[in-house]
Parts: sequence; C-alpha cells; structure tokens
Amino acid sequence: MGWASKTNGELLALAAADFDVFLTSDRNLSYQQNVSAFDVAVVVLVARSNNIEDLRPLAPKILTVLESPERGRVTVIGS
Repeated sequence: MGWASKTNGELLALAAADFDVFLTSDRNLSYQQNVSAFDVAVVVLVARSNNIEDLRPLAPKILTVLESPERGRVTVIGS
C-alpha cells in the first residue's frame, strides 16, 4: 500500500478513506493524534510484543470490538 513512510496523522487519514477500523500496536498514537478528527475506529493492541504469538490471545476481544467499531474513538485491548 506504500504506507511505510507515513506519519500517524497521514496513516489515519488514509485508513479513514478506505477502512472502518485501524489496528495498531502504537500505544502513543492516541496521545499524538486527535483521533476524533478521523472517521475511523482505532484499536490499540497492548501485548508484550507485536509478535503474532503475543497478539493471538487478544483475537477474541478484537473480534468483539469489530462487531461495532466506534469511529473517532480509541479502544485499547490488552493489559
């Protein structure tokens, strides 16, 4: 998608144009950006690392949140 060099604000704008939900492991995103200005739900995944083995236990909660995402809001999943 060519998004690797984008800033958080640019990423959120791009995500809002094409997606309903933006999943990230960047715990600082909600402090660095005014998420309410973007028409996308942001889900922050908090795990020991961003390796799939550490993220896998969060899957059931992710699926629950995806049933009714709240655009312009941040949902934190994990510890």
